[in-house]
Amino acid sequence: MPETRIERDSMGEMEVPAAAYYGAQTQRAVLNFPISGYRFGRRFIHALGLIKYAAAMANESLGKLEPKLASLIKKAAKEVADGRHDDQFVVDVFQTGSGTSTNMNANEVIANRAIELAGGTIGSKDPVHPNDHVNMGQSSNDVIPTAMHVAAVDALRGELMPALHRLHKALDAKAHEFDDIIKIGRTHLQDATPIRLGQEFSGYAAQIAHADRRIMAKVITLRELPIGGTAIGTGLNTHPEFGQRVCEIINHETGESFREAPNHFEAQAAKEAIVGASAVLRTVAISLTRIANDIRWLGSGPRCGIGELLLPAVQPGSSIMPGKVNPVICESLLQTCVHVLGADAAVAYAAASLANLDLHVGMPVMTYNLLEAIRVLANACNVFVDKCVSGLQANRQRCTEQVERSLAMCTSLVPLIGYDQAVALAKEAAETGQTVREVAQAKIAAGDIALDAAQLDEALDPRRMTEPQE
Repeated sequence: MPETRIERDSMGEMEVPAAAYYGAQTQRAVLNFPISGYRFGRRFIHALGLIKYAAAMANESLGKLEPKLASLIKKAAKEVADGRHDDQFVVDVFQTGSGTSTNMNANEVIANRAIELAGGTIGSKDPVHPNDHVNMGQSSNDVIPTAMHVAAVDALRGELMPALHRLHKALDAKAHEFDDIIKIGRTHLQDATPIRLGQEFSGYAAQIAHADRRIMAKVITLRELPIGGTAIGTGLNTHPEFGQRVCEIINHETGESFREAPNHFEAQAAKEAIVGASAVLRTVAISLTRIANDIRWLGSGPRCGIGELLLPAVQPGSSIMPGKVNPVICESLLQTCVHVLGADAAVAYAAASLANLDLHVGMPVMTYNLLEAIRVLANACNVFVDKCVSGLQANRQRCTEQVERSLAMCTSLVPLIGYDQAVALAKEAAETGQTVREVAQAKIAAGDIALDAAQLDEALDPRRMTEPQE
């Protein structure tokens, strides 16, 4: 078998690897864009295959495509959607801003595979043509943004949301497990009034619950698909019902609720839905940064730091310090969050600077960054649950000791002895190294404070301080 074959496009002949399903336009793109080595991932290729499958079925139902050709295209497109030809998607992410090269990559792979299924010669464009048949009623300008939305919804609902649900469940479980543990609160990194460890974790769980709701709101926006607008939103060269039918077929295949965009000019020239989805990922990353940072700070030590949490030991922490264990899972999540923030910046800048007139020309880089951010964030959340949160333990003794030693304990005495006397107690405790309780007991014994021992014990009950009082 020869190593290459000759295919032709509008610019002439092109040598293509003989075993490749892709053709001349894809090969030109490979040669034109040797930029990064980054390729579109499984979710996006799945979306492309699904769209081509739905397009063939829609065109057949509209009487635009012969049933025999439609059947061949649908079989080949289904193989693409199912991941059987991922190695044939060889175009770099940094390519034409419309994603035309990747759309043609899909058209050529599907056409040549369909030709093979029909017993024809790959590269002959007979009986299936990549433009005339596979791309019928479509343009790269509506296919690529449609694939962006389909892939993003698939990734958010199939990867990130399940990962966040697991994280919420794990944090909520710790909130209940730690509910009876009283620890000192901290504001401005300084001692504050007592708080239950479970209350802190309930706050973390609530952050993740809010994240889930925010993502679902963006999924609703992403369900609007640009398909049917063709080149610039006018629907030139497609049937008026094409976009709607494609959406219905995609919904049948996915169980989703996609719909044709009511305004194709907005859908193709602007990318606010993608920007919004990316912004939600940024918010999730910020929430996770706070949670991971808190957990590693609360676990700092183990003897010379805060030390209120005991983090699972998953690997040795130092090549030089024996016995050292570091909060590596938290650090991994924090770095992932940094990556997600950078991806969001790329999406936002591309959206702002590459939306010109009637077409957005930053779609490939936006797609890659959004889908990668979803993927790594979901993976990091699952690792965080499995290797950190689920194994967290509380250092009960340390928590109790810290509460009793805190100068902030005097706060609950303010309603009984006044702010100024409470300040004096705190200052004396700080100067002498005693606890607030010890200083107050001495002053009660000397008659300097008009309290009895029972009142003092009630006021300095740390559990009582963690709940509203009348």
